[in-house]
Amino acid sequence: MANLKAIRDRIQSVKNTKKITEAMRLVAAARVRRAQEQVLSTRPFADRLAQVLYGLQSRLRFEEANLPLLKRREVKSVGLLVISGDRGLCGGYNNNIIKRAENRTKELKAEGVDYKFVIVGRKAAQYFQRREQPIDATYTGLEQIPTAAEANKIADELLSLFLSESVDRIELVYTKFVSLVSSRPVVQTLLPLDTQGLEAIDDEIFRLTTRGGEFEVTREKVTTQTRTFSRDMIFEQDPVQILDSLLPLYLSNQLLRALQESAASELAARMTAMSNASDNAKELIGTLTLSYNKARQAAITQQILEVVGGAEALG
Repeated sequence: MANLKAIRDRIQSVKNTKKITEAMRLVAAARVRRAQEQVLSTRPFADRLAQVLYGLQSRLRFEEANLPLLKRREVKSVGLLVISGDRGLCGGYNNNIIKRAENRTKELKAEGVDYKFVIVGRKAAQYFQRREQPIDATYTGLEQIPTAAEANKIADELLSLFLSESVDRIELVYTKFVSLVSSRPVVQTLLPLDTQGLEAIDDEIFRLTTRGGEFEVTREKVTTQTRTFSRDMIFEQDPVQILDSLLPLYLSNQLLRALQESAASELAARMTAMSNASDNAKELIGTLTLSYNKARQAAITQQILEVVGGAEALG
C-alpha cells in the first residue's frame, strides 16, 4: 500500500506541474501577441524614417558628410551590446546568446582588439560578472514587451561610449526571430552607422495565429516604399544638419527592433519549452498511471491469495 500511495502522490505532483507549464505556455503566447502588436504599431514611424533618410541619401553623399556617428576609426576597442533575458525556463535561448557573445570575444582577442560589455538581461549579466569580464553598463528588469523609452536609454549609453571614443565600434549581439521553434543569434554593427540598404526591400511580419487549437506563425511580406526627394525641394536647414538630427533616431529604431526580435525569440522559446514540458508531463502521467494500475492489481491479487489461503487453512 505504501508503494501505491507513493505512485499516487507522484501522479498528483506531475499533474500540478503540468498545470503550471500549460499556464506559462499560454501566458507566453499572450505576450507574443502583444509583442507583434507593438511591432506593427511602431512600423509606420520606422518606415517613414527610412524614407526620409533615403531621400537625404539621394541629395547628398553620406560618406562625405562629416558627422560623428558616420565616422570610421581604427578599431582598437569594441563595445559589445548583448541582449539576453531576465528569466529562465526558455530552452537554450540564454545559453545560445551567451555562447555567441563569448565566441565573439575570442575572435576580438585573436585580432588584438579590446572589448567591453553593455548587457541587457539578468542572465547574461550574472554570467559575465561571475567571470569578471569588463562590463560598462547593465540593464535588467526591462518590460517583457520592449518600449521606445527603454531603447532610447540604452542608445544614449552607446552614443556616450562611441562619441567619447571609449570604443571605436559597437556591435550588437541579439537573437533574430525566425519562427516559434527557431531563432538565430547574430552579430550586427551598430556604430558607426551604415545607412546603406535603405532602398525598398521585402521584409516579413510574423503573426501568431491558431489553427485547429494549435499555435502557428504566419508570414506576411511587406515592402518599405522609398522615394527620392524632388530636385527642386528646398530645405529650411542644411541637409547635413537634418541628417545629424535623424541618425540618433535611426540608431534607437534599430535598437528597438533588435529588442523586439529578442523578446519575441525569448517568448517563443518559452512557449516551446513549456509545451514540451507539458507533453512530457502527460506522457509521464500515463506511465505512472500504468504502473499504479499494475501495482494495485498485484496488491488485490495478493489479498485474494491470502484470503483463499486462510480459508483453506481453516477448512
